[in-house]
Amino acid sequence: MGTASSNVSRKPVIVGIGRTDYSRDSGRTPLALAAEAARAALSDAGVPASDLDGGATFQIADSASPMQVAHAVGSSGLRWNIDLMGGGNYATSVVANSALAVQAGACDVAVAYRSLNGRSGRRFGRADGALRVGGERQFSAPHGYLTPPQWMAMWTREHQRVYGTTCEDLGRIAITQREHAGPNEHAVKRDRITMDDYMDGRFINEPLRIYDCALEVDGAVAVVVTTMERARDLRRKPIHILGHAEFTGEGGSWDQWPDLTSMYSHRAGPELWARAGVSPKDVDVACMYDCFTYTVLVTMEEFGLCERGGVGAFFAEGRATYGGDVVVNPHGGLLSEGYIHGLNHTYEAVLQLRGEAEERQVSTARLALVTAGAGPYGGGMLLAEDA
Repeated sequence: MGTASSNVSRKPVIVGIGRTDYSRDSGRTPLALAAEAARAALSDAGVPASDLDGGATFQIADSASPMQVAHAVGSSGLRWNIDLMGGGNYATSVVANSALAVQAGACDVAVAYRSLNGRSGRRFGRADGALRVGGERQFSAPHGYLTPPQWMAMWTREHQRVYGTTCEDLGRIAITQREHAGPNEHAVKRDRITMDDYMDGRFINEPLRIYDCALEVDGAVAVVVTTMERARDLRRKPIHILGHAEFTGEGGSWDQWPDLTSMYSHRAGPELWARAGVSPKDVDVACMYDCFTYTVLVTMEEFGLCERGGVGAFFAEGRATYGGDVVVNPHGGLLSEGYIHGLNHTYEAVLQLRGEAEERQVSTARLALVTAGAGPYGGGMLLAEDA
Protein backbone atom coordinates (compact mmCIF):
# COMPACT_ATOMS: atom_id res chain seq x y z
CA MET A 1 0.00 0.00 0.00
CA GLY A 2 1.52 3.32 -1.04
CA THR A 3 1.44 6.58 0.86
CA ALA A 4 -1.07 9.31 0.12
CA SER A 5 1.58 11.34 -1.72
CA SER A 6 2.65 8.39 -3.87
CA ASN A 7 -0.98 7.70 -4.76
CA VAL A 8 -1.33 11.29 -5.96
CA SER A 9 1.85 11.10 -8.02
CA ARG A 10 0.63 7.89 -9.68
CA LYS A 11 -2.72 9.37 -10.63
CA PRO A 12 -3.38 8.08 -14.17
CA VAL A 13 -3.96 10.51 -17.03
CA ILE A 14 -4.23 10.29 -20.82
CA VAL A 15 -1.26 11.99 -22.46
CA GLY A 16 -1.26 10.84 -26.08
CA ILE A 17 -3.56 9.76 -28.90
CA GLY A 18 -2.83 8.29 -32.31
CA ARG A 19 -4.66 6.81 -35.26
CA THR A 20 -4.26 5.58 -38.78
CA ASP A 21 -6.27 6.68 -41.76
CA TYR A 22 -9.68 5.03 -41.90
CA SER A 23 -10.43 3.26 -45.16
CA ARG A 24 -12.55 0.56 -46.74
CA ASP A 25 -9.54 -1.51 -47.81
CA SER A 26 -6.28 -0.85 -45.95
CA GLY A 27 -4.21 -3.51 -47.70
CA ARG A 28 -2.33 -3.90 -44.40
CA THR A 29 -2.35 -6.28 -41.46
CA PRO A 30 -3.97 -5.39 -38.12
CA LEU A 31 -0.47 -5.50 -36.59
CA ALA A 32 0.83 -2.89 -39.03
CA LEU A 33 -2.18 -0.67 -38.33
CA ALA A 34 -1.87 -1.09 -34.56
CA ALA A 35 1.85 -0.30 -34.62
CA GLU A 36 1.26 2.88 -36.63
CA ALA A 37 -1.44 4.10 -34.23
CA ALA A 38 0.68 3.24 -31.17
CA ARG A 39 3.74 5.03 -32.57
CA ALA A 40 1.61 8.07 -33.33
CA ALA A 41 0.15 8.12 -29.81
CA LEU A 42 3.57 7.78 -28.16
CA SER A 43 4.97 10.52 -30.40
CA ASP A 44 1.98 12.73 -29.61
CA ALA A 45 2.75 12.29 -25.91
CA GLY A 46 6.50 12.72 -26.31
CA VAL A 47 7.22 9.32 -24.74
CA PRO A 48 9.98 7.10 -26.20
CA ALA A 49 8.69 3.74 -27.41
CA SER A 50 11.37 2.06 -25.30
CA ASP A 51 9.49 3.25 -22.18
CA LEU A 52 6.27 1.46 -23.14
CA ASP A 53 5.70 -1.27 -20.54
CA GLY A 54 1.93 -1.82 -20.60
CA GLY A 55 -0.60 -2.72 -23.28
CA ALA A 56 -4.34 -3.30 -23.51
CA THR A 57 -6.59 -4.27 -26.39
CA PHE A 58 -9.78 -6.13 -27.21
CA GLN A 59 -10.64 -8.15 -30.25
CA ILE A 60 -12.75 -10.79 -31.91
CA ALA A 61 -9.98 -12.75 -33.62
CA ASP A 62 -8.95 -9.84 -35.82
CA SER A 63 -6.35 -7.76 -34.02
CA ALA A 64 -2.75 -7.97 -32.83
CA SER A 65 -1.61 -8.85 -29.32
CA PRO A 66 0.05 -6.31 -26.99
CA MET A 67 3.25 -8.37 -27.12
CA GLN A 68 3.34 -8.12 -30.91
CA VAL A 69 2.59 -4.39 -30.93
CA ALA A 70 5.13 -3.62 -28.21
CA HIS A 71 7.85 -5.45 -30.11
CA ALA A 72 6.90 -3.75 -33.38
CA VAL A 73 7.19 -0.23 -31.95
CA GLY A 74 10.45 -0.82 -30.07
CA SER A 75 9.36 -1.38 -26.49
CA SER A 76 11.93 -2.85 -24.10
CA GLY A 77 9.21 -5.25 -22.90
CA LEU A 78 5.85 -5.28 -21.14
CA ARG A 79 5.35 -5.58 -17.40
CA TRP A 80 1.56 -5.67 -17.78
CA ASN A 81 -0.90 -6.42 -20.57
CA ILE A 82 -4.44 -7.58 -21.23
CA ASP A 83 -5.99 -8.89 -24.44
CA LEU A 84 -9.76 -9.10 -24.00
CA MET A 85 -11.94 -11.24 -26.22
CA GLY A 86 -15.04 -9.21 -26.88
CA GLY A 87 -16.68 -6.39 -28.73
CA GLY A 88 -17.28 -2.70 -28.38
CA ASN A 89 -18.38 -3.09 -24.77
CA TYR A 90 -14.65 -3.08 -23.94
CA ALA A 91 -13.80 0.21 -25.70
CA THR A 92 -13.79 2.18 -22.44
CA SER A 93 -12.70 -0.78 -20.33
CA VAL A 94 -9.26 -1.06 -21.95
CA VAL A 95 -8.56 2.60 -21.16
CA ALA A 96 -9.88 2.27 -17.60
CA ASN A 97 -7.91 -0.92 -16.99
CA SER A 98 -4.76 0.75 -18.30
CA ALA A 99 -5.36 3.56 -15.83
CA LEU A 100 -5.80 1.10 -12.97
CA ALA A 101 -2.57 -0.67 -13.93
CA VAL A 102 -0.66 2.62 -14.00
CA GLN A 103 -2.12 3.70 -10.69
CA ALA A 104 -1.24 0.37 -9.06
CA GLY A 105 2.33 0.50 -10.35
CA ALA A 106 1.92 -2.56 -12.57
CA CYS A 107 3.31 -0.42 -15.42
CA ASP A 108 4.32 3.19 -16.01
CA VAL A 109 3.32 3.79 -19.63
CA ALA A 110 0.40 1.88 -21.15
CA VAL A 111 -1.06 1.97 -24.63
CA ALA A 112 -4.70 0.98 -25.08
CA TYR A 113 -5.54 0.33 -28.71
CA ARG A 114 -7.95 -1.26 -31.17
CA SER A 115 -6.94 -2.36 -34.65
CA LEU A 116 -9.06 -4.13 -37.23
CA ASN A 117 -9.76 -4.58 -40.89
CA GLY A 118 -13.46 -4.20 -40.24
CA ARG A 119 -14.41 -3.80 -43.89
CA SER A 120 -11.85 -5.71 -45.93
CA GLY A 121 -11.32 -8.43 -43.31
CA ARG A 122 -13.72 -9.86 -40.78
CA ARG A 123 -17.07 -8.07 -40.90
CA PHE A 124 -19.11 -8.13 -37.72
CA GLY A 125 -22.51 -8.04 -39.38
CA ARG A 126 -22.04 -11.36 -41.15
CA ALA A 127 -22.84 -14.89 -40.07
CA ASP A 128 -22.35 -17.33 -42.93
CA GLY A 129 -20.74 -20.68 -43.66
CA ALA A 130 -20.94 -23.66 -41.32
CA LEU A 131 -22.11 -22.69 -37.83
CA ARG A 132 -21.60 -24.73 -34.70
CA VAL A 133 -23.06 -22.90 -31.76
CA GLY A 134 -23.95 -23.78 -28.22
CA GLY A 135 -25.78 -22.07 -25.40
CA GLU A 136 -28.85 -20.04 -26.21
CA ARG A 137 -27.78 -19.47 -29.81
CA GLN A 138 -28.48 -23.08 -30.66
CA PHE A 139 -32.14 -22.08 -30.53
CA SER A 140 -31.85 -18.85 -32.55
CA ALA A 141 -29.37 -20.08 -35.18
CA PRO A 142 -31.86 -22.29 -37.05
CA HIS A 143 -34.02 -19.21 -37.56
CA GLY A 144 -31.15 -17.07 -38.83
CA TYR A 145 -31.30 -14.82 -35.76
CA LEU A 146 -27.56 -14.34 -35.29
CA THR A 147 -26.19 -10.87 -35.91
CA PRO A 148 -26.24 -7.48 -34.14
CA PRO A 149 -28.55 -5.67 -36.59
CA GLN A 150 -31.12 -8.43 -36.15
CA TRP A 151 -31.04 -8.15 -32.36
CA MET A 152 -31.05 -4.37 -32.50
CA ALA A 153 -34.04 -4.33 -34.85
CA MET A 154 -36.04 -6.38 -32.34
CA TRP A 155 -35.17 -3.97 -29.52
CA THR A 156 -36.03 -0.97 -31.69
CA ARG A 157 -39.47 -2.39 -32.41
CA GLU A 158 -40.09 -2.82 -28.70
CA HIS A 159 -39.00 0.75 -27.96
CA GLN A 160 -41.35 1.95 -30.69
CA ARG A 161 -44.20 -0.03 -29.16
CA VAL A 162 -43.60 1.21 -25.62
CA TYR A 163 -42.51 4.83 -26.19
CA GLY A 164 -43.88 5.66 -29.62
CA THR A 165 -40.41 6.11 -31.07
CA THR A 166 -40.46 6.66 -34.84
CA CYS A 167 -38.09 5.95 -37.69
CA GLU A 168 -37.77 9.72 -38.08
CA ASP A 169 -36.42 9.87 -34.51
CA LEU A 170 -33.65 7.47 -35.52
CA GLY A 171 -33.12 9.40 -38.72
CA ARG A 172 -32.44 12.62 -36.86
CA ILE A 173 -29.56 10.93 -35.05
CA ALA A 174 -28.02 9.74 -38.32
CA ILE A 175 -28.52 13.13 -40.00
CA THR A 176 -27.00 15.09 -37.11
CA GLN A 177 -23.94 12.87 -36.90
CA ARG A 178 -23.37 13.07 -40.65
CA GLU A 179 -23.56 16.86 -40.35
CA HIS A 180 -20.88 16.69 -37.65
CA ALA A 181 -18.70 14.49 -39.86
CA GLY A 182 -18.61 17.11 -42.62
CA PRO A 183 -15.55 19.04 -41.31
CA ASN A 184 -13.78 15.85 -40.17
CA GLU A 185 -11.14 14.92 -42.72
CA HIS A 186 -10.78 11.48 -41.14
CA ALA A 187 -14.47 10.61 -41.59
CA VAL A 188 -15.15 8.12 -44.36
CA LYS A 189 -18.63 9.56 -45.04
CA ARG A 190 -18.90 13.36 -45.02
CA ASP A 191 -21.69 14.15 -47.47
CA ARG A 192 -24.88 15.50 -45.93
CA ILE A 193 -28.05 13.44 -45.82
CA THR A 194 -31.64 14.62 -45.56
CA MET A 195 -34.62 12.94 -43.97
CA ASP A 196 -35.72 11.89 -47.46
CA ASP A 197 -32.30 10.30 -48.03
CA TYR A 198 -32.60 8.50 -44.72
CA MET A 199 -36.13 7.21 -45.33
CA ASP A 200 -35.18 6.10 -48.85
CA GLY A 201 -32.26 4.07 -47.49
CA ARG A 202 -32.61 0.33 -47.91
CA PHE A 203 -33.61 -1.75 -44.93
CA ILE A 204 -30.92 -3.85 -43.29
CA ASN A 205 -33.25 -5.36 -40.71
CA GLU A 206 -36.54 -3.53 -40.49
CA PRO A 207 -36.99 -0.93 -39.00
CA LEU A 208 -33.23 -0.27 -39.27
CA ARG A 209 -32.02 1.22 -42.53
CA ILE A 210 -28.53 1.50 -43.96
CA TYR A 211 -27.99 4.89 -42.29
CA ASP A 212 -28.82 3.39 -38.89
CA CYS A 213 -25.80 1.08 -39.03
CA ALA A 214 -22.16 1.75 -38.18
CA LEU A 215 -19.79 2.30 -41.08
CA GLU A 216 -17.42 -0.65 -41.43
CA VAL A 217 -13.84 0.49 -41.99
CA ASP A 218 -10.22 -0.61 -41.60
CA GLY A 219 -7.99 1.25 -39.17
CA ALA A 220 -6.57 1.59 -35.68
CA VAL A 221 -6.66 3.97 -32.70
CA ALA A 222 -4.32 4.14 -29.69
CA VAL A 223 -4.36 6.01 -26.37
CA VAL A 224 -1.37 6.50 -24.02
CA VAL A 225 -1.91 6.46 -20.25
CA THR A 226 0.77 7.34 -17.72
CA THR A 227 1.14 8.97 -14.29
CA MET A 228 0.38 12.59 -13.51
CA GLU A 229 3.90 12.92 -12.17
CA ARG A 230 5.39 12.01 -15.52
CA ALA A 231 2.78 13.98 -17.44
CA ARG A 232 4.12 17.24 -16.02
CA ASP A 233 7.22 16.89 -18.23
CA LEU A 234 5.39 15.83 -21.41
CA ARG A 235 4.30 17.93 -24.36
CA ARG A 236 0.51 17.54 -24.13
CA LYS A 237 -2.02 18.72 -21.59
CA PRO A 238 -3.01 15.66 -19.53
CA ILE A 239 -6.64 14.55 -19.69
CA HIS A 240 -8.07 13.26 -16.44
CA ILE A 241 -10.21 10.14 -16.04
CA LEU A 242 -12.91 11.17 -13.56
CA GLY A 243 -14.65 7.82 -13.45
CA HIS A 244 -15.58 4.59 -15.17
CA ALA A 245 -18.45 2.15 -14.65
CA GLU A 246 -19.53 -0.92 -16.55
CA PHE A 247 -22.20 -3.57 -16.25
CA THR A 248 -22.85 -7.03 -17.67
CA GLY A 249 -26.27 -8.52 -17.04
CA GLU A 250 -28.48 -11.47 -17.84
CA GLY A 251 -25.50 -13.68 -18.57
CA GLY A 252 -24.70 -11.64 -21.66
CA SER A 253 -27.84 -12.86 -23.42
CA TRP A 254 -28.93 -10.77 -26.39
CA ASP A 255 -32.64 -11.38 -26.01
CA GLN A 256 -33.39 -13.05 -22.67
CA TRP A 257 -33.64 -10.06 -20.38
CA PRO A 258 -36.64 -8.40 -18.76
CA ASP A 259 -36.81 -5.04 -20.56
CA LEU A 260 -35.66 -4.93 -24.17
CA THR A 261 -36.12 -1.13 -24.23
CA SER A 262 -33.24 -0.89 -21.76
CA MET A 263 -29.50 -1.61 -21.96
CA TYR A 264 -26.45 -1.96 -19.71
CA SER A 265 -26.68 1.80 -19.24
CA HIS A 266 -29.55 1.55 -16.76
CA ARG A 267 -27.00 0.33 -14.23
CA ALA A 268 -23.71 1.79 -15.50
CA GLY A 269 -25.11 5.30 -15.91
CA PRO A 270 -26.19 6.02 -12.32
CA GLU A 271 -23.05 4.33 -10.98
CA LEU A 272 -20.81 6.47 -13.17
CA TRP A 273 -22.32 9.74 -11.96
CA ALA A 274 -22.07 8.60 -8.34
CA ARG A 275 -18.40 7.66 -8.71
CA ALA A 276 -17.41 10.84 -10.53
CA GLY A 277 -19.40 13.30 -8.43
CA VAL A 278 -20.83 15.15 -11.45
CA SER A 279 -24.16 15.00 -13.27
CA PRO A 280 -25.38 14.61 -16.87
CA LYS A 281 -26.06 18.35 -17.14
CA ASP A 282 -22.33 18.99 -16.67
CA VAL A 283 -21.38 17.12 -19.88
CA ASP A 284 -20.26 19.24 -22.84
CA VAL A 285 -19.33 16.47 -25.29
CA ALA A 286 -21.03 13.07 -25.45
CA CYS A 287 -19.27 10.42 -27.52
CA MET A 288 -22.06 7.86 -27.48
CA TYR A 289 -21.35 4.36 -28.76
CA ASP A 290 -23.29 4.23 -32.01
CA CYS A 291 -22.97 0.82 -33.58
CA PHE A 292 -26.58 1.67 -34.46
CA THR A 293 -28.68 4.80 -34.05
CA TYR A 294 -30.82 2.88 -31.58
CA THR A 295 -27.86 2.46 -29.22
CA VAL A 296 -27.47 6.25 -29.08
CA LEU A 297 -31.17 6.63 -28.37
CA VAL A 298 -31.34 4.28 -25.38
CA THR A 299 -27.99 5.11 -23.80
CA MET A 300 -28.68 8.84 -23.97
CA GLU A 301 -31.87 8.16 -22.04
CA GLU A 302 -30.25 5.93 -19.46
CA PHE A 303 -27.14 8.03 -18.92
CA GLY A 304 -29.58 10.82 -18.12
CA LEU A 305 -28.92 13.18 -21.03
CA CYS A 306 -32.63 13.29 -21.79
CA GLU A 307 -35.88 11.71 -20.65
CA ARG A 308 -37.13 8.28 -21.72
CA GLY A 309 -38.83 8.48 -25.09
CA GLY A 310 -37.52 12.01 -25.65
CA VAL A 311 -34.44 11.52 -27.82
CA GLY A 312 -36.22 12.27 -31.10
CA ALA A 313 -37.38 15.65 -29.85
CA PHE A 314 -33.94 16.28 -28.28
CA PHE A 315 -32.28 15.97 -31.69
CA ALA A 316 -35.10 17.69 -33.58
CA GLU A 317 -34.83 20.75 -31.31
CA GLY A 318 -31.08 21.06 -31.89
CA ARG A 319 -30.16 20.15 -28.34
CA ALA A 320 -27.65 17.48 -29.45
CA THR A 321 -25.47 19.72 -31.57
CA TYR A 322 -23.44 22.93 -31.39
CA GLY A 323 -25.27 25.59 -29.39
CA GLY A 324 -27.49 22.98 -27.75
CA ASP A 325 -27.37 21.17 -24.41
CA VAL A 326 -24.56 18.80 -25.40
CA VAL A 327 -22.73 17.98 -28.64
CA VAL A 328 -23.23 14.31 -29.48
CA ASN A 329 -20.47 12.65 -31.51
CA PRO A 330 -18.87 15.79 -32.97
CA HIS A 331 -16.62 13.61 -35.17
CA GLY A 332 -19.56 11.84 -36.81
CA GLY A 333 -19.24 8.74 -34.65
CA LEU A 334 -19.17 5.16 -35.79
CA LEU A 335 -22.05 5.94 -38.14
CA SER A 336 -20.06 8.39 -40.28
CA GLU A 337 -16.41 8.61 -39.20
CA GLY A 338 -15.97 4.84 -39.08
CA TYR A 339 -16.32 1.81 -36.87
CA ILE A 340 -13.04 1.40 -35.00
CA HIS A 341 -15.06 -0.60 -32.50
CA GLY A 342 -15.62 2.49 -30.36
CA LEU A 343 -12.09 3.51 -29.38
CA ASN A 344 -12.20 6.43 -31.82
CA HIS A 345 -14.75 7.94 -29.41
CA THR A 346 -12.04 8.25 -26.75
CA TYR A 347 -9.71 9.79 -29.35
CA GLU A 348 -12.31 12.42 -30.18
CA ALA A 349 -13.10 13.14 -26.53
CA VAL A 350 -9.41 13.76 -25.77
CA LEU A 351 -9.01 15.93 -28.87
CA GLN A 352 -12.00 18.05 -27.83
CA LEU A 353 -10.81 18.44 -24.24
CA ARG A 354 -7.37 19.51 -25.46
CA GLY A 355 -9.05 22.14 -27.66
CA GLU A 356 -7.52 20.68 -30.83
CA ALA A 357 -10.59 19.68 -32.85
CA GLU A 358 -10.29 22.73 -35.12
CA GLU A 359 -13.45 23.45 -37.14
CA ARG A 360 -15.55 21.02 -35.11
CA GLN A 361 -14.22 22.19 -31.73
CA VAL A 362 -16.85 22.42 -29.01
CA SER A 363 -16.01 25.77 -27.40
CA THR A 364 -17.25 24.73 -23.96
CA ALA A 365 -15.50 21.34 -23.90
CA ARG A 366 -14.50 20.70 -20.30
CA LEU A 367 -16.19 17.37 -19.54
CA ALA A 368 -16.75 14.48 -21.96
CA LEU A 369 -18.81 11.33 -21.63
CA VAL A 370 -17.63 8.29 -23.59
CA THR A 371 -19.81 5.18 -23.75
CA ALA A 372 -19.18 1.69 -25.09
CA GLY A 373 -21.36 -1.33 -25.74
CA ALA A 374 -24.99 -2.20 -26.32
CA GLY A 375 -27.65 -4.51 -25.02
CA PRO A 376 -26.75 -6.38 -21.83
CA TYR A 377 -23.15 -5.21 -21.50
CA GLY A 378 -21.09 -2.07 -21.78
CA GLY A 379 -19.60 0.83 -19.89
CA GLY A 380 -19.15 4.57 -19.60
CA MET A 381 -16.19 6.81 -18.84
CA LEU A 382 -15.91 10.49 -17.93
CA LEU A 383 -12.90 12.51 -19.10
CA ALA A 384 -12.07 16.05 -18.06
CA GLU A 385 -9.51 18.71 -18.96
CA ASP A 386 -8.99 19.33 -15.27
CA ALA A 387 -9.38 17.13 -12.18
